[in-house]
Formats: sequence, structure tokens, C-alpha cells
Amino acid sequence: MKKLVLLVVLCVSTLATMADEGMWFLMHLKRLNEADMQKKGLKLTAEEIYSINNSSLKDAIVQFNGGCTAEIVSATGLVFTNHHCGYGAIAELSNKENDYLTNGFWAKNYAEELKPKSLYVRFFVRMDDVSKRILSLVNDKMSEKERNTIIQQEVAKIEKENSENGKYVVNVRSFYNGNEFYYFVYQDYHDVRLVGTPPNSIGKFGGDTDNWEWPRHTGDFSIFRVYADKDGNPAAYSKDNVPLKPKYHLPISLKGIKEGDFSMILGYPGRTNRWMPAAGIDQNVNFAYPAWVEASKVGMDAMKRHMDKDQEVNINYASKYSGVANYWKNRQGMIDALTKHKTSATKRKAENKFNKWANKAANKAQYGDVIKTINDYYESTNLKARHDNYLTGMVRSSTFAMLPSTLGTGLLQYSAANDAKRQEIQPRIDAFIADNYEKLYLPLEIDVLADELNLYVAKAGDNIAPYIAELAKQNNNQFTSVIKAAFDNSIFSSKEKLAAFIANPNAATVENDPLYKISKAIADKYRERTEAQQLAEDNFQAAHRKYIAGFLAQNPKAKYYPDANSTLRLTYGTIRALPKDPRNDAKINNYTTLDGTIAKYKPNDEEFDLPKKLMELHEKKDYGRYADKAGYMPVNFLSDQDITGGNSGSPVLNANGELIGLAFDGNIEAMAGDVIFDPKLQRTISVDIRYVLFVIDKFAGAQNIINELTIKD
Repeated sequence: MKKLVLLVVLCVSTLATMADEGMWFLMHLKRLNEADMQKKGLKLTAEEIYSINNSSLKDAIVQFNGGCTAEIVSATGLVFTNHHCGYGAIAELSNKENDYLTNGFWAKNYAEELKPKSLYVRFFVRMDDVSKRILSLVNDKMSEKERNTIIQQEVAKIEKENSENGKYVVNVRSFYNGNEFYYFVYQDYHDVRLVGTPPNSIGKFGGDTDNWEWPRHTGDFSIFRVYADKDGNPAAYSKDNVPLKPKYHLPISLKGIKEGDFSMILGYPGRTNRWMPAAGIDQNVNFAYPAWVEASKVGMDAMKRHMDKDQEVNINYASKYSGVANYWKNRQGMIDALTKHKTSATKRKAENKFNKWANKAANKAQYGDVIKTINDYYESTNLKARHDNYLTGMVRSSTFAMLPSTLGTGLLQYSAANDAKRQEIQPRIDAFIADNYEKLYLPLEIDVLADELNLYVAKAGDNIAPYIAELAKQNNNQFTSVIKAAFDNSIFSSKEKLAAFIANPNAATVENDPLYKISKAIADKYRERTEAQQLAEDNFQAAHRKYIAGFLAQNPKAKYYPDANSTLRLTYGTIRALPKDPRNDAKINNYTTLDGTIAKYKPNDEEFDLPKKLMELHEKKDYGRYADKAGYMPVNFLSDQDITGGNSGSPVLNANGELIGLAFDGNIEAMAGDVIFDPKLQRTISVDIRYVLFVIDKFAGAQNIINELTIKD
């Protein structure tokens, strides 16, 4: 039976019997999930989770700055999310004199809260199905270009109809690769301020070594507050703004967790590919991901050489380095997991079965060539995928891979404009320069770009950017001296040179600039879509859409959920241990303790150092009301929900809808989870809310924050 269930799960993205798989739409909970969730222990109704007309759990869940999830935890707009989700904002607010990344930060009152330049949260208002409306306008005789044009025209109408004259942000999203469409209504708040963060030695304890690993001992949380105008509406930052009074905020439970407890997670999972064909998995394992891993490591090594020498550089590049490092380990974990579990072979068996059904007389005209078209596409793009991932690794690691090209476009427009137009354009250019140059360190940027280009010309194949190939031929495939000279002679290497150019603009100066020419070559190649490539992509997309439609038609009674795409979802399951691990001191391997944290302590180590005060609290067993009833201080725990990137910071809720933890990671054994769901290995790693409150209260002494919360013992 387990083999049958696993086969279904791996191949069709359906949850027929396994309750811990699935990223479910809130509007479908009543029909698809409520009975099953209540059978497993849920004490709430679907209406209490998602209601359009009344306050509900969904009103406390926000998307955090477009890439993570957070939750409202007080009647005055207090927000909990992960430390790594707030990392960029914390780094932006830090400097050598006030190093909040290293030392932490705790505002004692509203006046001390800090506003980053750009940070927002997005509240989910409602959603609805517009599949029939959109799909009634298209047919299989249309080209992909024609189809997409008609769809986008209708999408624009739907978004305008539901925006209430700009009050709301409305997004229409495609699901099942264009077989269904839903619109989502949101409200964005842009005045979001930092309230508190633990030091790196708590919030990022374990660093890259422990990332994606279990057992974990990380206090991965940070605290922000949402502000609004006096009427509760979104408003640009102003000293007159007031803390938001939300429709709903989450109560917090100190009862703790035990094996088998029902739990659920609401959040914004970013991207899964559960419908990825076998050939796509093979492409990622053998071509795309190895290139991504190698390019990321080259960029990380170049950054780290400079970050280790200068604390200010370390602060300014910490967020960028962390982002590259996270996906470097993720992609290597994906390679290992997909290879070990022979995922492509399992997928291929299902595709072969589908192909037999597709080539029956009744189905052949619609689906007969679907699998062949899919396989041909991947075979023809394997080398391109490798090239593109070396290029992507460069763009993610190097600021100057794209910056001169982007800024240069604006400078060329500025050069060609008359005086009146220049006065209109210049504030945007000045703002762009201020945002992008404020914390740059050129020796680091020179090394990153040079090292990435050295790797690119050596490994990316014959189809590299033409101008880069020309430079490589002229310089014996070595870019170290080329890039240093380019920075020395470029207007893009400093704010001062750019200011001098703006005072006396000349288009030829931009067009002949060495950094601009290199960057434009990279950017042009990065965005390149030849006619043949676009045709192949269109044919693949049409075939993949038919494959999914055919599978849905073949199994109409099964329960399905769509791939994640940064829309609000609910996933549910239980607190669930992994097999006993000698590295974990816990009695059951579904939680970790502060004892285990202290056991990892390495004085002055970048990843495993600990604050003196935390160690003193442990020595005295001064845990306050936050200790488990068994006496230990809990730190992290495991559950078996279905999450992915974007769920970081998501609330883990008990059967009563009370906050028990913040999800922050998955386990490396199940790293293939974006492509498959493994019901045996898949785990969510969360920071226990009791540890969060212990750090806020006993470690930081931030009683003002504790006093805002609704805490249930």
C-alpha cells in the first residue's frame, strides 16, 4: 500500500490518502480538507480559517517583503518572522557603530523602532476562480503567443475590476500550467519597522554548516511592526503613522508539542515543480544544478575573502552572501536526493503509463505526442540549461554583472534628452545610484566578477556571450586583469565618476565604457530568446499543459492541489519525529534543547559561538515560564507538513489555531521536496515559540514586547 501511495504522490501531485502532503487553497478547505483535518484533531472550522466576511486566521498571515511569510501576533501590529527573512533589513540598518546583526536589537518603545528603506507586508483579502471566464476565450488552434495575448488582456480586466480604484493589489495567477486561473486580492502596507532581533549567534546559530540539517538549534526569528495612517489604511512612512490594529492576531500557546499532535501551517510557498517530467529532473541533476552549485561557490569564496578581513564589508554583504549560500546548499542537496531516490525513473514509469492511455484511439489526437514533445525539448536544451545556470550564478553573485547595463540604459536616455526631460529623469537616476552604490566594496566586486567570468568561459560551453568570448580569446581566457582595468577606467566604478558624467553627459562615453560593454553582453545573453528557442519553449509549454490536463481527466475523482507559486496555502499534518539520532540529546527526535545548543558551542567561531548571557541562563536553568514541563528549554521541533521556500517565517499552529512555532527550514534528506513529496522523510523544521519568547524575555529583557502578546499557558 505504501508503495502505491508513494507512486501516486511522486507522479501526479495528488493527495489521495496522505494527509501530510498538499499545499491547499483556503477557499477549497471546506470541500476538500475540513473533514480530514478535524478527524486528525483540528478544533476549528474552515470558516474560522478563511472567511471573507468575518475575521479569521488568514487575516493574521502576511507575505513578508515578497519572499517570506510572517504573522501578526498582537493587537498593535507586531509581526513575527524568521531571522533570515528579516536579515536584509537588519543588515541595511546596521553599521560598525550599531552592528545589529552581530549584537541584536530590541526597541523599548515605538519611538526606538527602526524603519528600513524598503520593506512591506501583504495581507490576503480574498480569492476566486476565473478559469471558465479565461479559458472560454482560448482554444488549442491558437499559437502560444496568441493564447497568452488574449489571456493577458482578460487578466488586466479582472485585475482592474477587483482593485477598487487602486485600493487593492490584484493578481490573476495560472495553475496546473494554464489549465486553471484564480485571482487574489491583497492589501499592501509599506511602513514596516524593526522591533527586535536576536544576535547572529542565536538567530543564525549553526550557519551554513547546519543549514538544511537536523538536529537544529537555531533561534531563527525577528520582530517587526506594521504601521498605518490614523484610519488604519496603508500609508508611506510618516512620524504621524500609528501601529496597525489588525483584523485578527494569533494567540500564542506555551503548552508545547508532543508526537502525533495535529498541526498546520499557513504561508506563501514560493515554487514547487511536482509536475516536472522525468527528462526535466535529469536535466537539473546532470546539467543545470551542478552549474548553479559551482557558480554559487565561486561567488561565495570571492565574497568571503573580503568579508573575513573587514567587519563593515561583512555587514554590508552578509545578506547577499547568505542568499547565495542558501541556494548553493539547496541545489547540491537536490542533486543528491533526486539521484539517491531515482526520482526520474519513478516519474518515467508514470509517464509511460500515461503515454499508453494517451495513445488510445479516443485520446490520441489530443494527447498522443505529448510525452515525445516534452522529451525532445529537454534533450535539445540540456547544454543551454548548463550555460544558463553558470550565467545565473554569476548574476546572483556579482552586482556588476547587470548593474552597469541597467544604469547605462538610463544614462543613455539621459544623454539623448533635452534639458526639461533631463530634469524629469535625473531624480530617478540619482535614487538608483544612491540605492545601489551606498555599501559597495569595489575590491570584492572586482574579484567576484572576475572569478565568475573565469568560470563562465571555462565551463559554460561554446554558446557564451559573444563579446565575453572575444575578450576571453584576447586575454588567454583570464579575466582577472581585464576586470581590474575595466573598473579603473569605468564611469560605473564610483558615485563620483557617475556624478561627473551626469554633469556633462555623452552617449559615446557610456557605449564605449569597458564595464558597460561587459555588463551589456552578460545582460543581453541572460535575456536572449531566439526565434527557435521561443518556438521550442512554446511547443513544450503546450505539451506540458496537455499532459497535466490529460492526467486530471484520466483521474477525475482524485483530490489535487496546484504547485506552489507564492500564493497563500495551508498544509497540515502532525508533530513527527525522525529516527533516533545520537547527535540529539532529546528523548524523542522531534525536538531539540538548549542543552544541545550549548553542546555545539565553539568560542569565537563564526557559526557556533554563543552569547555569554545565554550560557549563563542555561547554567542557572533560568528559563522562566518557557521551559517544557519536563524541565528542559526547547529550541526547535519537527513536523511533517508540506512546505518549500517562501514558507520561511510561516506560523505553525496547533489544533486550536494557536501559534506554537515558526517554520524556517526543511531537512536535507528530503531536499527533493520541490519535485516530489516523500511521506517517510519529509519534515518541516521550526523554532519553538517558547524559545522565541524565552529569548525575548529572559535573554533580551524586552518585557514590553511580551506584554503585547496574547499568551496562553
